[in-house]
Amino acid sequence: MTRVIKARHLFTALVTVLALVPPTASADAGPTPRTGHDHGHDQAHWTGTWETAPSGTAPALPGASIRNVVHTSVGGSAARVRVSNRLGTAPLQLDAITVALQEWGRPTSPNAAPGSLRVATFAGRRTVTIPVGQDMVSDPVDLPIPADANLLISVHTPADSGPATYHRSAFQANFLAREGDRTADEPGAAYTVTLGNWYYVTGVDVLGAPAAGSVVALGDSLTDGTGSTDSTNHRWPDLLAARLRTLPAHRRLGVLNAGISGNRLLLGSGGPSALTRLDADALSRAGVRVVIVLEGINDIKGTPEQTDPLAIEDAYRRIVERAHARGIRVVGATITPYGGYGAYTESREAVRLTVNAFIRNADLFDAVVDFDAVVRDPADPHRIRPAYDPGDHLHFNDTGMQALADGIDLDTLLL
Repeated sequence: MTRVIKARHLFTALVTVLALVPPTASADAGPTPRTGHDHGHDQAHWTGTWETAPSGTAPALPGASIRNVVHTSVGGSAARVRVSNRLGTAPLQLDAITVALQEWGRPTSPNAAPGSLRVATFAGRRTVTIPVGQDMVSDPVDLPIPADANLLISVHTPADSGPATYHRSAFQANFLAREGDRTADEPGAAYTVTLGNWYYVTGVDVLGAPAAGSVVALGDSLTDGTGSTDSTNHRWPDLLAARLRTLPAHRRLGVLNAGISGNRLLLGSGGPSALTRLDADALSRAGVRVVIVLEGINDIKGTPEQTDPLAIEDAYRRIVERAHARGIRVVGATITPYGGYGAYTESREAVRLTVNAFIRNADLFDAVVDFDAVVRDPADPHRIRPAYDPGDHLHFNDTGMQALADGIDLDTLLL
């Protein structure tokens, strides 16, 4: 595997301070979260433990309670929750939000662990109205958060606030109680409907994590988790988090999954483009130290297809420039093979190979992880190894996801 490692900065910025400060104006910049309250805590102590990126909208669920199940990468002494109306068209009213530990050992259960349920507030209030195009962050929730655990983030929407900002492909069982505020219920009996999406919730940060910060995985369906087993947290960012938890605290990182199925670098297909959402989904997250970029296959094979490798390479440059302006390292990942997939053509493959040569050799990224080399079939390098293929010749099963996570040199993530 080829790795390019170089020191670009003479200092490491306290980027977590920027997590809740509007980014430098940019034509590519997306919206940035706002706090509901000045918490009185040193922002540098907050670390992102879980993230999902808004991918679109779904019809509102007025009067319903939604119980989102999310998985932590690092733990801490308290939590705060990010909720989003980023893609909505009207102010979003939420009149109850709670945080709890999920019943241990039952990842498809709506039950909260006894005694763990807490109310989340915004500026001391249980209700919050989120403006159009914004995320908001709760006050600290006094609940010790374990690493490698499932949390229940339950929200109640009292009225129709218009299209709901959501993440379409959770690959995790979430739950709906059709009527009434059931956010304070420990037993999950009222949550009779299973959902495959995350509604409104876009992140969880923890206080005082034994970690040096967080790493964001910016990507498409390969990062989002397509092909992995539902409700098992076998996406490659989850498996990377498991590797990082074995390291000493000064080298450990929380892992934030900013993958969106269908996402592209340049066009808004499968959610906002990577360039559009870079600030909101990556650069402004709490504690971010490094971003791993695995994007480009949908630009190459999508409609309209990107036939000019230079356009993709320019997008990478813009990502790196904007991240470096924040003191954030960028690891470039080569684009994995897709021979045998329906959209495969020789001309598109030529673009992929050209882009990969650029990633390896252009000396742009702070480091390179050669995912292409990790997963390609030695007998047919245009395809992924059969042992990693869930059957569509594009995505990765659990074994392939583990190979991706194992292919990352952990020493490249921090200097």
